[in-house]
Amino acid sequence: MNDVFERLDAHTQRYNAEEWQGTLREYLALVRANPRVAQLAHARIFDMVRSQGVETDPLAGTEKYLFFRNDLFGVDEALAQIMEYFKAASLGSDVGRRILMIYGPPSSGKSQFVILLKRGIEEYTRTAEGAVYAIADCPMHEEPLHLVPHSLRGEFLSEHKIHIEGELCPMCALNLRTKYKNDIYAVPVKRIFFTERERKGIGTFVPADPKSQDITELVGSIDLSTIGEYGAESDPRAYRFDGELNIANRGLMEFIEMLKADERFLYVLLTLSQEKNIKTGRFPLIYADEVVVAHTNESEFNAFMADKKSEALQDRMIVVRMPYNLRISAEEKIYEKLLRQANIGGIHIAPHALQVAATFAVMSRLEEPKIKGLTLGKKMRLYDGAEDVEGFRQKDVKQIKEQTEREGMDGISPRFVINRISAAFTKPGTTCVNPIDALRAIKDGIEAHSGLAKDARERYINLIADARKEYDEIARTDVQKAFFVSFEKEAHTLLENYLDNVEAYLDDARLSDPITGEEVPPNEKLMRSIEDKVKVSESGKDAFRNEIFRKVAMAERRGEKFDYRSHDRLREAIERQLFDERRDTIKLTVSTRNPDPDQLSKINQVVDTLIQRENYCPVCANELLKYVSSLLAREK
Repeated sequence: MNDVFERLDAHTQRYNAEEWQGTLREYLALVRANPRVAQLAHARIFDMVRSQGVETDPLAGTEKYLFFRNDLFGVDEALAQIMEYFKAASLGSDVGRRILMIYGPPSSGKSQFVILLKRGIEEYTRTAEGAVYAIADCPMHEEPLHLVPHSLRGEFLSEHKIHIEGELCPMCALNLRTKYKNDIYAVPVKRIFFTERERKGIGTFVPADPKSQDITELVGSIDLSTIGEYGAESDPRAYRFDGELNIANRGLMEFIEMLKADERFLYVLLTLSQEKNIKTGRFPLIYADEVVVAHTNESEFNAFMADKKSEALQDRMIVVRMPYNLRISAEEKIYEKLLRQANIGGIHIAPHALQVAATFAVMSRLEEPKIKGLTLGKKMRLYDGAEDVEGFRQKDVKQIKEQTEREGMDGISPRFVINRISAAFTKPGTTCVNPIDALRAIKDGIEAHSGLAKDARERYINLIADARKEYDEIARTDVQKAFFVSFEKEAHTLLENYLDNVEAYLDDARLSDPITGEEVPPNEKLMRSIEDKVKVSESGKDAFRNEIFRKVAMAERRGEKFDYRSHDRLREAIERQLFDERRDTIKLTVSTRNPDPDQLSKINQVVDTLIQRENYCPVCANELLKYVSSLLAREK
């Protein structure tokens, strides 16, 4: 409990970040010491993301930003494009004068991405590295360097490498003339902290009924109660600079479902994006430095792009498509994250339940392969990072993806799957949800889904059956491992035996018999019995064996130990070989209606192993044995 209070205290101290207030002269000293203090909005957000760490892959030439690692999964390509936009914009290029438009299917991560940026920039401005300073009495909390006259800005750039961009807002210009008598050093400067709740540095716009929604939501409005006091609507003191674009200055502006907005709202973005200016009635253009991130669904985006009247705005956009995730392992992480946010009580989620649900979801988003011999299952495993599957390798993924048209833009959303898994929790008496429960709940949801066409519904039902077949192999393997007290040791022994024989075969050498000591030829029967398990043909055995030894050599060069799990097809072959060798024993034990004491003892031992080693509970462990028993009963 003390740890909780300590963390709360640390959090409070961090949020009570040191306030700072001073003069322009003191602020200029801060900027000269660290020019990043006066950076523009795009650079600030780029630095904020980078501050969490970057992993670089020198071989692929890619960067992975750790800022997103706990919340966005399987959208690495979209994130890479987005970060390219921020990187280019942070360098001061014209890219910074573009709207970032993200489109994709529902529940693909668009909104979550913007939420992360919002929360991230709030936190970042409370750090020493992300400190932001503004003119103290500016309603748009603008950059204090705007006080520097244009005639001196060239010197700042040449002497201090500080580029000053922007103009004073009408209110600050008036205050400088009247309140501070044109003495720029008299204008107070203070540190500010971005916060969406207090509408400072972060703005959000949600389209509503065009007939009732007013443009003032974006650009502010005249305060009619003050006109009598100040005498004119053009007096800045009679204007409320509280539109979303005003308060988002220096930070981030989010347009939710932007293309659903009325044309009047979109026209405002033309000058904001290209000129960094906001146009309001009775005032000149008002400078605004902000990152504009918009997101929308695909149908709205396509309609917008087809509209010739929208060409001017289209030209001011950087468009990024964010499709559904196509990797099973990443999809599991999405479900785990969503379930952590839910209160599921003491209900246990059986091993592989989320994996099997993810298998179905990912398969629903994949396009049918166009390459001969490539099945949906093989494609799915390659996408998930398998080094190779039968007939294909990881290097083929690029070509496979090039042959797709809109892969990931259709299919079942994570939200639908998690809703169905949650429905399985609510059934009376449920204490554990296993993979079959998850698939059954998904099937019920598909059948009851009124928005699905008949052919789509039939396709999804078939994919559920395919996902169940994938689970059949997983279930067999788990039971097999639980039956062997020393499975890992037996698998390693079989692997070493296979590798010894393959090495002798490739070198055209002989082996020493471990019992008699005499030299014997490689055991072709053993090698083929293992290779047959993954359908390696007689004509393809040499290629397979050479590939295995190439992997062994690569592991040795890296100083790693080659394990039977180092190669997916070899792992599958080893596991199936061990399973087949004991199939009759397993079948007899788990299929017996009235087991004898020895069989009952073995079953209990297997259940205990599943619980202790594989994270099963007593309910799902026994259900697994029943399920595998039914599989074995159907086999000849």
